Amino acid sequence: MTRTPSSARTAPSRTPRSARPPTRRFRSLLVVGLLLVVLAAITAALGHELPKAPSIGAASPSNLHRGERHGALGEADGAVPDGVTVFDGTLPAVARLDPGLLKALRRAATDAADDGVRFYVNSGWRSPAYQDQLLREAVAKYGSEDEAARWVTTAATSPHVSGDAVDIGHSDATAWLSAHGAAYGLCRIYRNEPWHYELRAHAIDRGCPPPYADPTQDPRMQQ
Repeated sequence: MTRTPSSARTAPSRTPRSARPPTRRFRSLLVVGLLLVVLAAITAALGHELPKAPSIGAASPSNLHRGERHGALGEADGAVPDGVTVFDGTLPAVARLDPGLLKALRRAATDAADDGVRFYVNSGWRSPAYQDQLLREAVAKYGSEDEAARWVTTAATSPHVSGDAVDIGHSDATAWLSAHGAAYGLCRIYRNEPWHYELRAHAIDRGCPPPYADPTQDPRMQQ
């Protein structure tokens, strides 16, 4: 029997790779890709329609002192924008502080700068109208006049209105003052307000007096 040479045998027909129908894996990837495109389009459309949620800052009594929260009451009434230091004497909140207090603050701030600490002013001098508004906000925040009085005093009794008190930030500055403030006559007055400092000239020789628990324990506030 004559054998047909192997080179002459008919090879099985094969479909070219480019002509094959898409595989199941390819079809799945195609579907996923199309879904992603549709989802991206929907997300982009919604992004133009939905308002962004407002950012919520940390709640603290010192937040009541930020100027942007007080409507028509602005810098002329003692509101303080962010980033103000004890050397920014163009703002009434700083410029209208008691001269002795301001001088002591600047001396302390100059020395603190050698330790890499900067004194920011969260609040200083305030007009009576500003103080009254802060008190109303405190009553709304804390739920009663008695509780609000632990944080904000009346315009008639507030040392801020008289220019005799300053609220200092940040925490590194208040820590520095806690350790060194007495040498400049700068004393923390209330235990619940580590940022609130006033001038006590005798502290340079005798140290600062013990702080009151809060303003309600301060005899000056009983007027």
